[in-house]
Amino acid sequence: MTELGRLRWRCRRGMKELDVLLERWLERDAAVAKPDEIGCFEALLDLQDPQLARYLLAGDPHPESATAALIERIRRA
Repeated sequence: MTELGRLRWRCRRGMKELDVLLERWLERDAAVAKPDEIGCFEALLDLQDPQLARYLLAGDPHPESATAALIERIRRA
């Protein structure tokens, strides 16, 4: 399985709304993302669904600026 395939598999969450946001960003932007952005994305995938939903769906701010910027790009994707 390729790295992109592993990330795609990890995008499958318990909430369809999260699946859509994460997979859309992965398909559109991951190929041109910088390594640090991919690292932030992987860190987001490590979060539990309720916490991830607060960032991506409710708009709660993330304390790390690089991750907060990525969250905004994911939300706009």
